[in-house]
Amino acid sequence: MLTNCKNNPKAADVKANLVDPSGSDAPFIWEGANLYFLLTDRFNNGYTSNDINFDRTKETGKLRGFKGGDIKGITQKVKEGYFTDLGINAIWMTPIVEQIHGGTDEGTGVTYGFHGYWAKDWTRIDPNFGTKEDLHELVKEAHAKGIRIVLDAVINHTGPVTEKDPVWPNDWVRTDKQCSYDNYENTVSCTLVANLPDIRTESNENVDLPSQLVEKWKTEGRYEQEIKELDAFFERTGYPRAPRFYIIKWLTDYITEFGVDGYRADTVKHTEAYVWEEFKTECDYAFSEYKKNNPDKVLDDNDFYLVGEVYNYGISGGKFFDYGDKKVNYYDNMFSGQINFEFKWNAKEFDYQNLYMRYSTVLNNELKRFGVLNYLSSHDDGSPFDPSREKPLETANKLLLSPGTSQVYYGDESARSLIIEGTVGDATLRSFMNWDDIQESGKTKDILTHWQKLGQFRAKHPAIGAGIHQMITSQPYYFYRSYQKDDFKDLVVVGLDVHKGPKSIDVSKIFKDGDTLHDAYSGITSKVENGRVAIDSDYDVVLLEQK
Repeated sequence: MLTNCKNNPKAADVKANLVDPSGSDAPFIWEGANLYFLLTDRFNNGYTSNDINFDRTKETGKLRGFKGGDIKGITQKVKEGYFTDLGINAIWMTPIVEQIHGGTDEGTGVTYGFHGYWAKDWTRIDPNFGTKEDLHELVKEAHAKGIRIVLDAVINHTGPVTEKDPVWPNDWVRTDKQCSYDNYENTVSCTLVANLPDIRTESNENVDLPSQLVEKWKTEGRYEQEIKELDAFFERTGYPRAPRFYIIKWLTDYITEFGVDGYRADTVKHTEAYVWEEFKTECDYAFSEYKKNNPDKVLDDNDFYLVGEVYNYGISGGKFFDYGDKKVNYYDNMFSGQINFEFKWNAKEFDYQNLYMRYSTVLNNELKRFGVLNYLSSHDDGSPFDPSREKPLETANKLLLSPGTSQVYYGDESARSLIIEGTVGDATLRSFMNWDDIQESGKTKDILTHWQKLGQFRAKHPAIGAGIHQMITSQPYYFYRSYQKDDFKDLVVVGLDVHKGPKSIDVSKIFKDGDTLHDAYSGITSKVENGRVAIDSDYDVVLLEQK
């Protein structure tokens, strides 16, 4: 059970009041979604009274302490329409479970668990991030605007050991072997770094709860309830009381209680592959139970979304990741999609046509019915596509118009700098969201407007992310995308780096004479005549849709 418990708030019929962020009747499709990834602590501070907890007050390395972002801050931006205007239809937030109370220095200055990957208690939301009521409100408000919520699951490790955070028992974790990453065994059965205890996910031995967790729950007055729920889980499933199954139970509680729509799974390749099959089984069960118990809150018939972080997986590998001595298929019976670490290199290497065609081909063949999550910057990748933000429009064009699911990392749309003087390591990627620039800088507003136009077009048209790509002409560069699912058909035409002013576009293969087309970039509407449509705009981008 998750603490800070009150009865679930009575909610209006969310499905009846559902508003798609794109304003269209298009089905939501994970393979073509526009997903926004944010660090919960670094996005927006909606409630300053929870900024300091557990005396986390040591002086830290630059950008290595809590900065005040929270669940309320995300909800505030949902309600303001920030995500809707950006064409976002899913939000992935870093883990919100209770983090270690102490700080630790890994050679980069004192660091607290602001990022969420250093769990102390999976059953409680960290008060720095908010409360159960806050999460209920976020899911309710997001769903009301057609936005899905994706949480972040860590099964591989606990947080570091500090003077406030004792190591978990030896039958729960290993601390004696650090990964060398040269084969499967030395990537899985080991600690990622020193002082990051590795959960014994391979174990099928019954283990008792850690004494510090028992003591904590008793102090918080919820020990009996937690034990009751654990007993019911293990009786229902028949699983041994092994470490991984406790954690799977705790993580899937967030599905049954809050109705979240997906999980991004952390450090997938450092955990035995069968763990993710087991996790998927329990996630699917929890999601079906939530839908059965809350029919008025069901958005659609999509399955629970699971996207895996198999670090350095690339689309070139198809369904497989190569450890050197072993290849593992992390798609079948495990993940809906995988984070695509290759995309940023492809975006540098290829022009628009070769990039789009390559992804369309793979996703409509080898990875059909699965997906990749493409990104050009992220929280732990030290080689982003455009660290100094010199190419924000090209970044948008390549990310938002490529086949696959797009991951907009917070601040991509506002050119938030990824080079922060005085930081060490990945802290440079994790500055606070640059809201002031959005408010005060005309240049930033222009960049944001471009991202908004492309994002809304993507959200409205599954053909962009999930359709089949076909070039119309190379000079000027126009292409079309087509998508069909059951009775739903979607066709769009896009032009990039075309000349400004009057444009006559060949749409004869896609639309028929008399069709009315709307350019979503300029707002101009025109009819097809003799297989062509005329658009006279001041822009070098065209986004054509049928009215």
